Amino acid sequence: MNTLIQNLRERDQAVNWHPYTQMKTAGEAIPIVSGKGVYLYDDEGNKYIDAVSSWWVTLHGHAHPFIAERVFQQLNTLEQVIFAGFTHEPAVRLSENLLQLLPDNQGKIFYSDNGSTAVEAALKMCVQYAYNKGQKKTKILAFKNAYHGDTFGAMSVSGRSVWTKPFGSMLFDVIFIDTPARENLEDLKIQIRNMASETACFIYEPLVQGAAGMLMYTADDLSELMKCCRESGILMVQDEVFTGFGRTGKLFAADHLSEMPDIMCFSKGLTGGTMPMGITSCSQDIFNAFLSDDKYKTLFHGHSFTANPLACTAALASMELLLNEDTQAAINRIGEQHSGFASVLARHQNVENVRQTGTILAFDFKTNENTSYFNEIGKILYEKFLRRGIIMRPLGNSMYLVPPYCITSDELNFIYQKILEVLKEDA
Repeated sequence: MNTLIQNLRERDQAVNWHPYTQMKTAGEAIPIVSGKGVYLYDDEGNKYIDAVSSWWVTLHGHAHPFIAERVFQQLNTLEQVIFAGFTHEPAVRLSENLLQLLPDNQGKIFYSDNGSTAVEAALKMCVQYAYNKGQKKTKILAFKNAYHGDTFGAMSVSGRSVWTKPFGSMLFDVIFIDTPARENLEDLKIQIRNMASETACFIYEPLVQGAAGMLMYTADDLSELMKCCRESGILMVQDEVFTGFGRTGKLFAADHLSEMPDIMCFSKGLTGGTMPMGITSCSQDIFNAFLSDDKYKTLFHGHSFTANPLACTAALASMELLLNEDTQAAINRIGEQHSGFASVLARHQNVENVRQTGTILAFDFKTNENTSYFNEIGKILYEKFLRRGIIMRPLGNSMYLVPPYCITSDELNFIYQKILEVLKEDA
């Protein structure tokens, strides 16, 4: 092995602390030296299909030349400017373009750094909205098993688990309800109406609860729950950090729904995975509640890199690619291929709970343990696929595919074949 690269692995262990990783038992991180399209290449010349879009962010593939060229041009013009009291073309144009695609009631864009901070801004908007109107509404409603990020507000509205246990006494109280289904909808509506006078907002992941194990529920049931919230005067925060920008088969999960949220949160695929950025959009009504001669009704929230021109430029380029006919056709093709393979998986003896929404395909690997993020089979499966040249990151025994849109039919079929191969090994 190349000594320099070996040093890189050792140097990494000496100085870096990796996310969601028990560093004592994790072993060496694999040095990735380049990426192109759906592939990542390591220090030894091995290539891997990035079947999870590098934590669900890489929409169009790695090192996309169109995005890279746009960012390079912007880098030579303006790389950063304070967004308090100043503005710039990429931020204005991105807001204009995005608002044309979002539900009609979305009127303003607030920029931040990532998914968690987009959620933090949304929660503060809702609570202060009530405060500015002289209302005492501080309770927040969320789904059980939710995940909205790792900052304290985002953790508070996420399902309580071993992830949040060390901070339990520091998280604010949240009312958690089940995701909607035909059999529980009426009970959920009663719960919502009973707490409406005290509830500032309802935050939810539409259609797919990603980190919970790609748990899915229907657009019709969510729409009915949203209608109840609207009638009860509860603001709705739709967390599309994962589901936005084509993942559900449409541009946004909102496009599947008959009701409109008051606030929406975006990150991950926003810049095509090129640069970190978060966005919180809101209705004009919410924005108007902060307009006042009273300076204390200002939304006192911001980040150093708010509306960074480079990230805005990357997002504009990614959006242009996303709206291209070829990309839209690819999204449909991936969904159709997933659907076909889902029917194959559904008949397999080692598989249960096969589910699919758009380009997201998930299933549970049958084990003697309960479905859980900490199921040990996850690490075993991860290694099996890595040896076959595929990066998959199982959520315990829940397997999923969230590929870049540039993946070909042959590359998808290769992944499907390897999944069946691994399932046969463990038959």
